[in-house]
Amino acid sequence: MIARRTVLAGGAASAAALGLAACGSDSSKGSGTDGKGKTLTLWIMEGTNPSTDAYIADLKKKFKEATQADLTVEVQPWDGAHDKFVNVMGGDSAPDVAEVGTTWTPEFADAGGLDPIGDELEEAGLSGKYVKALEESATLEGEVFGAPWYAGVRSFLANKDLLSAAGVDKQPGNWQELLDAARALKKKDPSTIPFPISGGSPFGLLPFIWGAGGEIAKQSGDTWKAAIADSPAVEGVTWYTDIALKHKLSTPAASTWKETDALAAFQKGDVGMFITGSWVPATIKEKSPELYDKLMAFTIPAKDSEVAPSFLGGSHLCRFTGTKEPELAFELIKLMTTGEFAANWAKQTNFFPGEQSALDEVVTSGDDLTAVFAKQMTEGGKSVPVTPLWGQVEGKKTIPNLLNTVLTGGKDAATACQDAAKEMDQIFAD
Repeated sequence: MIARRTVLAGGAASAAALGLAACGSDSSKGSGTDGKGKTLTLWIMEGTNPSTDAYIADLKKKFKEATQADLTVEVQPWDGAHDKFVNVMGGDSAPDVAEVGTTWTPEFADAGGLDPIGDELEEAGLSGKYVKALEESATLEGEVFGAPWYAGVRSFLANKDLLSAAGVDKQPGNWQELLDAARALKKKDPSTIPFPISGGSPFGLLPFIWGAGGEIAKQSGDTWKAAIADSPAVEGVTWYTDIALKHKLSTPAASTWKETDALAAFQKGDVGMFITGSWVPATIKEKSPELYDKLMAFTIPAKDSEVAPSFLGGSHLCRFTGTKEPELAFELIKLMTTGEFAANWAKQTNFFPGEQSALDEVVTSGDDLTAVFAKQMTEGGKSVPVTPLWGQVEGKKTIPNLLNTVLTGGKDAATACQDAAKEMDQIFAD
């Protein structure tokens, strides 16, 4: 059941009533919303931005100029954040606005903890101005419950010196060409790990399920049913795990690796290419500048094309139903997800902005690495099933357990997918 707030009599608040500036304008000139003597509380997550203090100080100043209201910002740790949100929703201790992970938004909306803001985004000229996949991940039963703030996507990073020495000089355009590239790396130097299949990260697997035309789950009316045991999904799981099991182009140790382990091996020069996040090149540039000069990126290919869907993760900014100042809360969301604040947060965190125009500017002004990740995001960015029950699937670690079971030889891909589907369907039936 979705709780809905009527901000003004007869429906959602209009941009004219709130005095909201148009997309991309200078909100610091004033929003027309009188917040004098009022205070909003914002929660953002810890660790994403090393410059959080400076960002918050600037945000408080601009919000005060725009609305005359004060802003209290509380930085929350990711660890335990989900349960903390659940415990405070609907109560006096809930924030007015908070950063919510994209996979949590449908769950919190369904529980009645979040306000729909789609009508207000429409009135403010912002509907359709965000990256499409991010807006879709905030949409439940036709209502939008969050504005995209920032996001990241995964593609391939590779050592171009190793690829060049192996005779690989172009973007793999499909699975066969990706396999050929990995084989060439192994042939040139048998000590190299051409393509580690990290068993601790499900995000490397998902593009191969989707790239084969498969799905994790499908929606029919109001219900969801697992699709991971369908033949296209099984084909994707089989092809991905065969890199390690059949072709021996990974390493047995990688069956327990997380993404950070693959990165560490790449930085030591042991890995030719690996799947990683769009935020990682900046980390390499800071810690291994010599390696950074050797980096090249390419999109994760689908079975028969150059770009497979890849998980688009990140955060929305959401208004909680307990707020007594919905108009001010929306003004804060708008300020943070558009214009300079969207761009600055993305720049400081090495993530992509959720606003499409800001993303376009990043791509225009960025380097070749940025362009590749942006292409993966805009042409292939995809969400996990947008259902309130997905959080339980994540909690059960259904996808990571499937991957690890196959990589360690516990079950073949088809059997592991069938077991995963049964577990999902039990959750979806609740």
